[in-house]
Amino acid sequence: MQAIYCDYCATTPVDERVVAAMLPYFTEFFGNAASRAHKLGQQAAVAVEHARGQCASAIGCRPADIIWLSGATEANNLAIKGTAAQYEAKHGCPGHIVTQATEHKAVLDPVRSLEEKGWRVTILPVSDSGVLVAEDVAAAIAEDTALVSIMSVNNELGVIMPIEAIGAVCQSRGVPFHSDASQSVGKVPVSVRESLVDLLSVSAHKFYGPKGIGALAIRRSAKGVRPLALQDGGGHERGFRSGTLNVPGIVGMGVACELASGALEAESSRIRHLRDCFESLLVQEVPDVVVHSVAATRVGHVSNLAFLGVDSECLLMQLENVAASTGSACTSRAIEPSHVLTALRLSEDEKTSSVRFSFGRFTTGNEIRAVASAIRDVVFNLRAVGRRA
Repeated sequence: MQAIYCDYCATTPVDERVVAAMLPYFTEFFGNAASRAHKLGQQAAVAVEHARGQCASAIGCRPADIIWLSGATEANNLAIKGTAAQYEAKHGCPGHIVTQATEHKAVLDPVRSLEEKGWRVTILPVSDSGVLVAEDVAAAIAEDTALVSIMSVNNELGVIMPIEAIGAVCQSRGVPFHSDASQSVGKVPVSVRESLVDLLSVSAHKFYGPKGIGALAIRRSAKGVRPLALQDGGGHERGFRSGTLNVPGIVGMGVACELASGALEAESSRIRHLRDCFESLLVQEVPDVVVHSVAATRVGHVSNLAFLGVDSECLLMQLENVAASTGSACTSRAIEPSHVLTALRLSEDEKTSSVRFSFGRFTTGNEIRAVASAIRDVVFNLRAVGRRA
Protein backbone atom coordinates (compact mmCIF):
# COMPACT_ATOMS: atom_id res chain seq x y z
CA MET A 1 0.00 0.00 0.00
CA GLN A 2 1.28 3.47 -0.89
CA ALA A 3 1.59 6.05 1.88
CA ILE A 4 -1.78 7.54 2.79
CA TYR A 5 -2.06 10.79 4.72
CA CYS A 6 -4.73 10.82 7.44
CA ASP A 7 -3.39 13.59 9.67
CA TYR A 8 -4.95 16.72 8.19
CA CYS A 9 -5.59 18.14 11.68
CA ALA A 10 -1.84 18.29 12.26
CA THR A 11 -1.11 20.07 8.99
CA THR A 12 -2.24 20.12 5.39
CA PRO A 13 -0.28 20.00 2.13
CA VAL A 14 -0.01 23.40 0.48
CA ASP A 15 -2.44 23.67 -2.42
CA GLU A 16 -0.65 24.06 -5.77
CA ARG A 17 -2.65 27.22 -6.45
CA VAL A 18 -1.34 28.69 -3.22
CA VAL A 19 2.26 27.82 -4.15
CA ALA A 20 1.82 29.43 -7.58
CA ALA A 21 0.55 32.65 -6.01
CA MET A 22 3.45 32.79 -3.55
CA LEU A 23 6.37 32.13 -5.91
CA PRO A 24 6.66 35.62 -7.49
CA TYR A 25 7.00 37.17 -4.03
CA PHE A 26 10.22 35.28 -3.35
CA THR A 27 12.12 36.58 -6.37
CA GLU A 28 10.25 39.18 -8.45
CA PHE A 29 8.14 41.14 -5.96
CA PHE A 30 10.49 40.64 -3.02
CA GLY A 31 10.21 44.10 -1.45
CA ASN A 32 9.66 44.87 2.22
CA ALA A 33 6.02 45.87 2.69
CA ALA A 34 7.13 48.60 5.10
CA SER A 35 9.38 50.22 2.47
CA ARG A 36 6.76 52.50 0.92
CA ALA A 37 9.29 54.85 -0.74
CA HIS A 38 9.89 52.62 -3.77
CA LYS A 39 7.91 50.45 -6.14
CA LEU A 40 9.02 47.05 -4.81
CA GLY A 41 7.91 47.97 -1.30
CA GLN A 42 4.66 49.39 -2.61
CA GLN A 43 3.94 46.22 -4.59
CA ALA A 44 4.52 44.13 -1.48
CA ALA A 45 2.27 46.39 0.58
CA VAL A 46 -0.53 46.12 -1.99
CA ALA A 47 -0.24 42.31 -1.92
CA VAL A 48 -0.39 42.29 1.88
CA GLU A 49 -3.54 44.41 1.94
CA HIS A 50 -5.20 42.30 -0.76
CA ALA A 51 -4.54 39.18 1.32
CA ARG A 52 -5.85 40.97 4.41
CA GLY A 53 -9.12 41.43 2.58
CA GLN A 54 -9.22 37.79 1.49
CA CYS A 55 -8.65 36.61 5.05
CA ALA A 56 -11.24 39.03 6.47
CA SER A 57 -13.82 37.81 3.97
CA ALA A 58 -13.20 34.19 4.98
CA ILE A 59 -13.68 34.78 8.71
CA GLY A 60 -16.34 37.49 8.67
CA CYS A 61 -14.55 40.59 9.88
CA ARG A 62 -13.15 43.87 8.55
CA PRO A 63 -9.74 43.87 6.83
CA ALA A 64 -8.52 46.34 9.45
CA ASP A 65 -9.23 43.73 12.14
CA ILE A 66 -6.59 41.32 10.77
CA ILE A 67 -3.14 41.26 12.41
CA TRP A 68 -0.55 39.08 10.65
CA LEU A 69 1.40 36.73 12.91
CA SER A 70 3.43 33.52 12.61
CA GLY A 71 0.51 31.20 13.36
CA ALA A 72 -2.24 30.38 15.82
CA THR A 73 0.14 29.74 18.73
CA GLU A 74 1.45 33.30 18.53
CA ALA A 75 -2.09 34.56 17.97
CA ASN A 76 -3.32 32.75 21.09
CA ASN A 77 -0.44 34.13 23.14
CA LEU A 78 -1.10 37.68 21.97
CA ALA A 79 -4.82 37.33 22.61
CA ILE A 80 -4.42 35.85 26.09
CA LYS A 81 -1.28 37.46 27.46
CA GLY A 82 -1.85 40.73 25.62
CA THR A 83 -5.39 41.07 26.96
CA ALA A 84 -4.17 40.15 30.43
CA ALA A 85 -1.50 42.86 30.19
CA GLN A 86 -4.16 45.37 29.11
CA TYR A 87 -6.29 44.42 32.12
CA GLU A 88 -3.37 44.73 34.55
CA ALA A 89 -2.35 48.09 33.09
CA LYS A 90 -5.89 49.36 33.69
CA HIS A 91 -6.66 47.75 37.07
CA GLY A 92 -3.20 47.41 38.60
CA CYS A 93 -3.67 43.75 39.55
CA PRO A 94 -4.21 40.32 37.98
CA GLY A 95 -7.73 39.28 37.07
CA HIS A 96 -9.60 36.12 36.11
CA ILE A 97 -9.59 34.00 32.93
CA VAL A 98 -12.12 31.34 31.91
CA THR A 99 -11.28 28.49 29.52
CA GLN A 100 -12.14 24.79 29.21
CA ALA A 101 -10.43 21.44 29.65
CA THR A 102 -10.03 20.31 26.02
CA GLU A 103 -8.36 23.45 24.69
CA HIS A 104 -5.15 23.12 22.68
CA LYS A 105 -1.94 23.52 24.68
CA ALA A 106 -1.42 26.79 22.79
CA VAL A 107 -4.24 28.16 24.95
CA LEU A 108 -3.82 26.15 28.16
CA ASP A 109 -0.09 26.82 28.52
CA PRO A 110 -0.35 30.64 28.24
CA VAL A 111 -3.25 30.54 30.71
CA ARG A 112 -1.21 28.47 33.17
CA SER A 113 1.70 30.87 32.72
CA LEU A 114 -0.59 33.69 33.85
CA GLU A 115 -1.80 31.57 36.76
CA GLU A 116 1.79 31.34 37.97
CA LYS A 117 1.86 35.14 37.95
CA GLY A 118 -1.15 35.50 40.21
CA TRP A 119 -4.04 35.25 37.80
CA ARG A 120 -7.14 33.32 38.84
CA VAL A 121 -8.01 30.64 36.28
CA THR A 122 -11.21 28.65 35.80
CA ILE A 123 -10.89 25.57 33.56
CA LEU A 124 -14.40 24.35 32.85
CA PRO A 125 -15.13 20.62 32.45
CA VAL A 126 -16.81 19.27 29.32
CA SER A 127 -19.41 16.55 28.87
CA ASP A 128 -18.45 12.94 28.16
CA SER A 129 -18.72 13.84 24.46
CA GLY A 130 -16.45 16.87 24.82
CA VAL A 131 -19.13 19.56 24.67
CA LEU A 132 -19.15 22.76 26.72
CA VAL A 133 -22.44 24.54 27.35
CA ALA A 134 -22.78 28.32 27.39
CA GLU A 135 -24.54 28.22 30.77
CA ASP A 136 -21.34 26.94 32.39
CA VAL A 137 -19.43 29.86 30.93
CA ALA A 138 -22.03 32.30 32.25
CA ALA A 139 -21.81 30.78 35.73
CA ALA A 140 -18.02 31.07 35.74
CA ILE A 141 -17.81 34.75 34.81
CA ALA A 142 -17.00 37.02 37.75
CA GLU A 143 -16.56 40.77 38.23
CA ASP A 144 -12.82 40.51 37.56
CA THR A 145 -13.06 38.22 34.50
CA ALA A 146 -10.73 39.71 31.90
CA LEU A 147 -11.15 37.08 29.17
CA VAL A 148 -13.05 33.97 28.13
CA SER A 149 -11.13 31.70 25.72
CA ILE A 150 -13.02 28.82 24.09
CA MET A 151 -11.97 27.04 20.88
CA SER A 152 -14.36 26.82 17.93
CA VAL A 153 -13.62 23.20 16.94
CA ASN A 154 -11.65 20.69 18.98
CA ASN A 155 -8.51 19.49 17.22
CA GLU A 156 -8.62 15.91 18.55
CA LEU A 157 -12.34 15.12 18.55
CA GLY A 158 -13.76 17.46 15.93
CA VAL A 159 -16.41 18.63 18.40
CA ILE A 160 -18.00 21.96 17.45
CA MET A 161 -18.38 24.29 20.42
CA PRO A 162 -21.45 26.60 20.79
CA ILE A 163 -19.45 29.71 19.95
CA GLU A 164 -22.43 31.92 19.08
CA ALA A 165 -24.12 31.16 22.41
CA ILE A 166 -20.90 31.74 24.35
CA GLY A 167 -20.30 34.95 22.41
CA ALA A 168 -23.77 36.17 23.38
CA VAL A 169 -23.05 35.42 27.05
CA CYS A 170 -19.76 37.32 26.93
CA GLN A 171 -21.39 40.21 25.07
CA SER A 172 -24.13 40.54 27.68
CA ARG A 173 -21.58 40.49 30.51
CA GLY A 174 -19.11 42.85 28.83
CA VAL A 175 -16.29 40.28 28.91
CA PRO A 176 -13.80 39.93 26.01
CA PHE A 177 -14.15 36.62 24.16
CA HIS A 178 -11.30 34.84 22.37
CA SER A 179 -11.63 31.74 20.19
CA ASP A 180 -8.94 29.56 18.64
CA ALA A 181 -10.44 28.77 15.23
CA SER A 182 -7.46 26.83 13.87
CA GLN A 183 -9.60 23.82 12.94
CA SER A 184 -12.58 25.80 11.67
CA VAL A 185 -11.60 27.63 8.48
CA GLY A 186 -12.72 25.64 5.46
CA LYS A 187 -14.62 23.16 7.62
CA VAL A 188 -17.46 25.21 9.11
CA PRO A 189 -18.68 28.77 8.49
CA VAL A 190 -16.64 31.29 10.49
CA SER A 191 -17.85 34.80 11.29
CA VAL A 192 -16.26 37.07 13.85
CA ARG A 193 -19.23 39.44 13.56
CA GLU A 194 -22.03 36.91 13.92
CA SER A 195 -20.41 34.91 16.71
CA LEU A 196 -19.53 38.09 18.66
CA VAL A 197 -15.94 36.92 19.06
CA ASP A 198 -13.58 39.75 20.01
CA LEU A 199 -10.35 37.88 19.25
CA LEU A 200 -10.05 35.01 16.75
CA SER A 201 -6.90 32.97 15.99
CA VAL A 202 -6.27 31.24 12.66
CA SER A 203 -3.30 29.45 11.06
CA ALA A 204 -2.78 29.01 7.31
CA HIS A 205 -1.21 25.55 7.39
CA LYS A 206 -4.45 24.06 8.72
CA PHE A 207 -6.26 24.94 5.46
CA TYR A 208 -3.75 24.25 2.67
CA GLY A 209 -1.67 27.38 3.16
CA PRO A 210 2.02 27.67 4.12
CA LYS A 211 3.42 27.06 7.58
CA GLY A 212 4.69 30.00 9.61
CA ILE A 213 1.85 32.42 8.90
CA GLY A 214 -1.41 33.08 10.69
CA ALA A 215 -3.53 35.91 12.00
CA LEU A 216 -5.37 37.30 14.98
CA ALA A 217 -8.61 39.12 14.21
CA ILE A 218 -9.29 41.86 16.77
CA ARG A 219 -12.88 43.05 16.48
CA ARG A 220 -13.62 46.65 17.33
CA SER A 221 -16.36 46.66 19.93
CA ALA A 222 -17.65 48.59 22.91
CA LYS A 223 -15.45 46.43 25.13
CA GLY A 224 -12.37 48.27 23.88
CA VAL A 225 -10.31 45.10 23.50
CA ARG A 226 -6.75 46.03 22.57
CA PRO A 227 -4.15 43.45 23.65
CA LEU A 228 -0.81 44.96 24.55
CA ALA A 229 2.00 43.95 22.19
CA LEU A 230 4.31 41.15 23.33
CA GLN A 231 7.30 42.37 21.32
CA ASP A 232 8.74 45.74 20.34
CA GLY A 233 10.73 46.83 17.32
CA GLY A 234 9.04 48.98 14.71
CA GLY A 235 5.36 49.08 15.53
CA HIS A 236 4.22 47.05 12.54
CA GLU A 237 0.63 45.81 12.28
CA ARG A 238 -0.87 48.83 14.05
CA GLY A 239 1.56 48.33 16.91
CA PHE A 240 0.30 44.85 17.78
CA ARG A 241 3.19 42.90 16.24
CA SER A 242 6.55 44.38 15.30
CA GLY A 243 8.68 42.69 12.64
CA THR A 244 9.10 42.50 8.89
CA LEU A 245 6.04 40.95 7.29
CA ASN A 246 6.29 37.53 5.64
CA VAL A 247 4.90 38.70 2.30
CA PRO A 248 5.01 35.33 0.44
CA GLY A 249 3.35 33.62 3.39
CA ILE A 250 0.70 36.32 3.68
CA VAL A 251 -0.08 36.10 -0.04
CA GLY A 252 -0.36 32.32 0.30
CA MET A 253 -2.65 32.59 3.30
CA GLY A 254 -4.89 35.00 1.45
CA VAL A 255 -5.31 32.62 -1.48
CA ALA A 256 -5.80 29.66 0.88
CA CYS A 257 -8.56 31.60 2.67
CA GLU A 258 -10.29 32.36 -0.62
CA LEU A 259 -10.09 28.75 -1.78
CA ALA A 260 -11.30 27.42 1.57
CA SER A 261 -14.33 29.73 1.57
CA GLY A 262 -15.23 28.94 -2.02
CA ALA A 263 -15.10 25.19 -1.54
CA LEU A 264 -16.55 25.08 1.98
CA GLU A 265 -19.96 23.55 1.32
CA ALA A 266 -18.98 20.99 -1.33
CA GLU A 267 -15.72 20.00 0.33
CA SER A 268 -17.24 19.64 3.79
CA SER A 269 -20.02 17.43 2.44
CA ARG A 270 -17.62 15.20 0.50
CA ILE A 271 -15.20 14.76 3.40
CA ARG A 272 -18.01 14.11 5.89
CA HIS A 273 -19.27 11.32 3.62
CA LEU A 274 -15.79 9.78 3.53
CA ARG A 275 -15.44 10.05 7.32
CA ASP A 276 -18.82 8.43 7.89
CA CYS A 277 -17.94 5.58 5.50
CA PHE A 278 -14.63 5.10 7.31
CA GLU A 279 -16.27 4.85 10.72
CA SER A 280 -19.02 2.58 9.40
CA LEU A 281 -16.51 0.16 7.88
CA LEU A 282 -14.52 -0.07 11.10
CA VAL A 283 -17.53 -0.48 13.38
CA GLN A 284 -18.90 -3.23 11.11
CA GLU A 285 -15.66 -5.13 10.59
CA VAL A 286 -13.68 -4.65 13.82
CA PRO A 287 -15.10 -5.69 17.20
CA ASP A 288 -14.76 -3.41 20.24
CA VAL A 289 -14.30 -0.11 18.42
CA VAL A 290 -15.47 3.07 20.17
CA VAL A 291 -16.08 6.24 18.14
CA HIS A 292 -15.42 9.18 20.44
CA SER A 293 -17.86 12.12 20.63
CA VAL A 294 -20.31 10.46 18.25
CA ALA A 295 -23.15 12.01 20.25
CA ALA A 296 -21.78 15.53 19.74
CA THR A 297 -21.99 17.79 16.71
CA ARG A 298 -18.70 17.22 14.89
CA VAL A 299 -16.91 18.59 11.86
CA GLY A 300 -16.75 16.06 9.05
CA HIS A 301 -12.99 15.62 8.73
CA VAL A 302 -12.08 14.14 12.14
CA SER A 303 -12.50 10.61 13.47
CA ASN A 304 -11.10 9.65 16.86
CA LEU A 305 -11.54 5.98 17.67
CA ALA A 306 -10.53 3.58 20.43
CA PHE A 307 -9.54 0.04 19.44
CA LEU A 308 -10.02 -1.61 22.81
CA GLY A 309 -7.20 -3.87 23.95
CA VAL A 310 -4.75 -2.43 21.39
CA ASP A 311 -2.01 0.05 22.27
CA SER A 312 -2.39 3.07 19.99
CA GLU A 313 1.36 3.52 19.50
CA CYS A 314 1.74 -0.12 18.46
CA LEU A 315 -1.16 0.26 16.07
CA LEU A 316 0.39 3.31 14.40
CA MET A 317 3.77 1.60 14.13
CA GLN A 318 2.17 -1.37 12.38
CA LEU A 319 0.27 0.98 10.05
CA GLU A 320 3.59 2.04 8.60
CA ASN A 321 2.13 3.47 5.39
CA VAL A 322 -0.64 5.41 7.13
CA ALA A 323 -0.01 8.83 8.66
CA ALA A 324 -2.32 9.29 11.65
CA SER A 325 -1.94 10.51 15.22
CA THR A 326 -2.61 9.67 18.84
CA GLY A 327 -3.52 13.30 19.53
CA SER A 328 -2.38 16.85 18.93
CA ALA A 329 0.80 17.18 16.85
CA CYS A 330 2.10 19.68 19.39
CA THR A 331 2.06 17.06 22.16
CA SER A 332 2.56 13.85 20.18
CA ARG A 333 5.85 13.09 21.98
CA ALA A 334 4.18 13.13 25.37
CA ILE A 335 4.08 9.81 27.22
CA GLU A 336 0.90 10.49 29.18
CA PRO A 337 -2.53 10.06 27.55
CA SER A 338 -4.08 12.99 25.75
CA HIS A 339 -5.47 15.62 28.13
CA VAL A 340 -8.45 15.88 25.77
CA LEU A 341 -9.35 12.20 26.15
CA THR A 342 -8.71 12.43 29.88
CA ALA A 343 -11.24 15.27 30.07
CA LEU A 344 -13.89 12.90 28.64
CA ARG A 345 -13.49 10.62 31.68
CA LEU A 346 -12.67 7.61 29.51
CA SER A 347 -11.33 4.33 30.84
CA GLU A 348 -7.59 3.75 30.74
CA ASP A 349 -8.07 1.23 27.92
CA GLU A 350 -10.05 3.74 25.86
CA LYS A 351 -7.43 6.45 26.34
CA THR A 352 -4.41 4.31 25.48
CA SER A 353 -6.05 2.64 22.47
CA SER A 354 -7.27 5.82 20.75
CA VAL A 355 -6.08 7.09 17.37
CA ARG A 356 -7.10 10.24 15.52
CA PHE A 357 -7.63 10.03 11.77
CA SER A 358 -8.31 13.28 9.94
CA PHE A 359 -9.11 13.72 6.28
CA GLY A 360 -9.02 16.53 3.77
CA ARG A 361 -9.08 17.98 0.29
CA PHE A 362 -6.94 15.27 -1.28
CA THR A 363 -8.39 12.23 0.52
CA THR A 364 -10.11 9.72 -1.77
CA GLY A 365 -12.66 6.98 -1.25
CA ASN A 366 -10.12 4.35 -2.27
CA GLU A 367 -7.75 5.62 0.42
CA ILE A 368 -10.48 5.46 3.06
CA ARG A 369 -11.25 1.84 2.20
CA ALA A 370 -7.56 0.88 2.08
CA VAL A 371 -6.87 2.43 5.49
CA ALA A 372 -9.92 0.78 7.07
CA SER A 373 -8.82 -2.59 5.68
CA ALA A 374 -5.27 -2.12 6.96
CA ILE A 375 -6.53 -1.14 10.41
CA ARG A 376 -8.75 -4.22 10.55
CA ASP A 377 -5.84 -6.54 9.75
CA VAL A 378 -3.43 -4.89 12.19
CA VAL A 379 -5.96 -4.82 15.04
CA PHE A 380 -6.76 -8.51 14.58
CA ASN A 381 -3.04 -9.36 14.56
CA LEU A 382 -2.24 -7.28 17.64
CA ARG A 383 -5.15 -8.73 19.58
CA ALA A 384 -4.07 -12.25 18.60
CA VAL A 385 -0.55 -11.55 19.85
CA GLY A 386 -1.98 -10.14 23.07
CA ARG A 387 -4.03 -13.27 23.68
CA ARG A 388 -0.95 -15.49 23.21
CA ALA A 389 1.23 -13.39 25.50
